[in-house]
Amino acid sequence: MLHLKSVNLKKQKIETLAIPVCEDKDIHQDPAIQAVIKKALKLNEFSGKKDEAVTFYDLPEIKTRRVMLAGLGNFKNLDRETLRTMAGKSVKSCINNELANLWFAVPAAEKLDLKPSEVIEAMQEGAYLANHIFQKYKGEKKNKTLKQLNFLVNRQVAGKFRHLCSKVAAVCEGTYLAREWVNTPSNEKTPEKFTRSIVNLAKKQGLRVQVINEAQLKQKKFGALLAVAAGSQSKPSLVVLEHKVPGAKKTVALVGKGVTFDSGGLNIKTGGSMADMKCDMSGAAAVAATLITAARLKKKVNIIGAIPIVENMPSGQAIRPGDIIRSYAGKTIEIGNTDAEGRLILIDAMSYVIKRYKPQMLVDLATLTGACVVALGEKIAGVFSNDDDLAASITAAGEKTHERCWRLPLPDDYKELLKSDFADINNMPSSRNGGAVTAALFLADFVDDTRWAHIDIAGPAYHKKESDYCGPGATGFGVRLLTELLGKI
Repeated sequence: MLHLKSVNLKKQKIETLAIPVCEDKDIHQDPAIQAVIKKALKLNEFSGKKDEAVTFYDLPEIKTRRVMLAGLGNFKNLDRETLRTMAGKSVKSCINNELANLWFAVPAAEKLDLKPSEVIEAMQEGAYLANHIFQKYKGEKKNKTLKQLNFLVNRQVAGKFRHLCSKVAAVCEGTYLAREWVNTPSNEKTPEKFTRSIVNLAKKQGLRVQVINEAQLKQKKFGALLAVAAGSQSKPSLVVLEHKVPGAKKTVALVGKGVTFDSGGLNIKTGGSMADMKCDMSGAAAVAATLITAARLKKKVNIIGAIPIVENMPSGQAIRPGDIIRSYAGKTIEIGNTDAEGRLILIDAMSYVIKRYKPQMLVDLATLTGACVVALGEKIAGVFSNDDDLAASITAAGEKTHERCWRLPLPDDYKELLKSDFADINNMPSSRNGGAVTAALFLADFVDDTRWAHIDIAGPAYHKKESDYCGPGATGFGVRLLTELLGKI
């Protein structure tokens, strides 16, 4: 679908061409494109301001049926995300107009404060990510995605950076996969069905797959994970994916929260807060999709993906507030609230991975707390870590991918809030304040000396309104972030 090409616009017939334009600087080298921009600016209908757009038809300067000029705004504010959003909006416009193909005029990198690879990659990401529609459950498919996305560059750039097309496609396909999983309704995504879907797709990519079923979880004493699953008729599992590379010196573990539906258990959620809880397995989706993406890209690092999968439901078998359970690590936990379930399944998976694989680094990803959304909003994930370098690497990866992360503290004195009179620890703090921090501190109690980071994606994992390169619903947040992080290890 992605193509990097060099063509003569005066000779090559093109259906639709999108040209990004700055309001205060020429960023293109092709004389034909420069001529089109000058003509547009003279009409006083378009000045290149951010989000400004105008379309011209059958211009004599080039053999293009339709030319879409897209404003980038002031040059000093131009960055990779500006290019992503421009490309995404252009694709959505073409989808709405039932077009099949789109060409992008890629700005000359030497005229920007960016590398050629950064310019191409950002535009391709925005275009590819926008070219996705989840309408599996609609009888009438109203829109069709574009068949081809072409990026116009000179011959030298095309030859040097053509490999980016397959890389970007693999990462964006992984993001699609995470979106599809999260958007799937919970009745079609029970723990058994979600487990099978992950296993089937992982095996196709050559990943080693292990499924620890309910009987084995009981035998191995995954007490916290089983406690969360107790109220549901669906059977829990722990899916372990392995991307092994001969001779690799490092092992990275990724753990993703996989609650396929979260009713809150006996501390049942109220009203609208339950409606979108099909998305409470977004961390699991991101981790599974990242492992599949890593296999496609042949990443040169050993990666373990641990995905605890449960459904949190109320019933006569469900755990109760006040119950005391024993985790896989052997620590006892008093249940202060059955709706603080994500941390329970995560600690068992994390403890297992640390004991079994002894990774040099562990990162967990979870839609863990509404408190993190209150703190950082819906577009930024919270990062907690016992390692400054790891936290910095995650933040840097977020800056590049625009899956933004902000580090939050792990103050020792806040651990007092998790004390229990009857067990080693309580899953619910004694104060409602600082909920994202205390949830992270609960997880930190189970990682020992392992380099670890927790990423709370409760805000950016799922949006009810569409964005510039994502439809309404799941965003697939985390796949690009983790893939970028793995590339820097």
